[in-house]
Amino acid sequence: MAFAAPWREELARGDEELVRGLCLAAGNFSAEEVLVAVELVQERRAKGLASGYHFVFAAENDQCPGYACFGPIACTDACWDLYWIVVDPARQGRGLGRALMAQVERRVAELGGRRVYVETSSRQPYAATRRFYAGLGYRLAARMDDFYAPGDAKMVYCRDIARA
Repeated sequence: MAFAAPWREELARGDEELVRGLCLAAGNFSAEEVLVAVELVQERRAKGLASGYHFVFAAENDQCPGYACFGPIACTDACWDLYWIVVDPARQGRGLGRALMAQVERRVAELGGRRVYVETSSRQPYAATRRFYAGLGYRLAARMDDFYAPGDAKMVYCRDIARA
């Protein structure tokens, strides 16, 4: 079932706690990673678009079951990073993650982007995440062994997108 409710790109009051709650509920992010996710919201709030951080929030009946954060990669020709995509575990497997990625790619294309990069861990708890990206047409572009910790490689996926 596709997600069809409205999308929100501007920050709203309480988004720091919203992001913290979604990341904690996901269950696979470390405490340090959750802090970084919240810091990106704070950076965007403080600096606006000059922060380089863009957001898409899913809006559904006064709730937000998922969000994504992305931004341009400095010193590249129109390449962008997906920093975060998080969907409430109760909503996973119903198309919301795919819909969020479609919104990210749409917005990146509108802003002149040509390629999106995402990174994730090689650890078993991230196996579904890697399948998710591959299922969306992202190809494995790099594997950096022992990046996060011994035995935990950084997996970088990439997808070319159509410019608007």
